[in-house]
Amino acid sequence: MSALSIDNVSHFFGSFCALDDVDFKISGGDFTVLLGLNGAGKTTLYSLITRLYNTAKGEIKIYGNSLSKNPYQALKNIGVVFQQPTLDLDLSVNENLMYHSSLHGMKKKLARSRIENELDRIGLLEKKNTKVRTLSGGQRRRIEIARSLIHKPNLLLLDEPTVGLDIGSRQTILKHVKNLCKVDNLAVLWATHLIDEIDKGEKVVIIDKGKILEKGDVESIVKRNKTKNIREAFNKLVKI
Repeated sequence: MSALSIDNVSHFFGSFCALDDVDFKISGGDFTVLLGLNGAGKTTLYSLITRLYNTAKGEIKIYGNSLSKNPYQALKNIGVVFQQPTLDLDLSVNENLMYHSSLHGMKKKLARSRIENELDRIGLLEKKNTKVRTLSGGQRRRIEIARSLIHKPNLLLLDEPTVGLDIGSRQTILKHVKNLCKVDNLAVLWATHLIDEIDKGEKVVIIDKGKILEKGDVESIVKRNKTKNIREAFNKLVKI
C-alpha cells in the first residue's frame, strides 16, 4: 500500500490550470523530493493533500484512505510543516506543542511525554519553556517539525521548510528528517526549489507549471535525460 497516492489530479483557479494531471506515489520510509521553481504548483498540491482545497479532478489516497470519501482516516496519518511559519511567537515552545496536542485530542500525560521525546530527538529539549519569539529561524523550524510528529503520523509533508535558513540549520533539519524515514519508516514529501537538498539515490518528482516532467530516483532521471547530474537534468527539463 502506498503512503501517498496522487492519481491524475488536476486543479483550477477559475480558468487557470494550477495542476495538470499530476500522478505519483510514495511508500513508507521514502524521502521523496517534490522539486520545482516558485509557482510550479507545489503549495497547491499540498493544499489539496491537506484538504485546504477540494480536489477538482482525480483522487488522493493516504495509506489507502480516499481523501474525498474518508477524510478523517486519511488526514489523521499526516503531519505538516507549512511554508509560512505557524508558531505563536508569544507562547513558549511547550505551550505551542501542548495546544497542538489538544487539537488531536491527546491526554496531557501522553502529550507531555511525546513532546519531550520529539524535542529531545531534534536537540531542543532545553528550549522547552522558552518563548518562541527568542528562538532563531532554524530552531523555530525544528520546533515545527517536532510539533508535526507529536500525534505519530505516518506521512510528513514539508513545504519549502529550509527557505531563508543558514546552511548549518538547513543541514541539521535535512539530516533529522531523512533519519526519521530510516528510524520510523516515515514517508516524507519534501517540497523545495533547492537542488542541493537532494542526495544520490533519493526519489525526485520534478514539477513545472503544474505538470510532472519527471519522477524516479536521481540516477534514473539523470540517465534518461542524458545529463551529468540532477541539476543539469532539472535545468534541461524546465528549460532554464
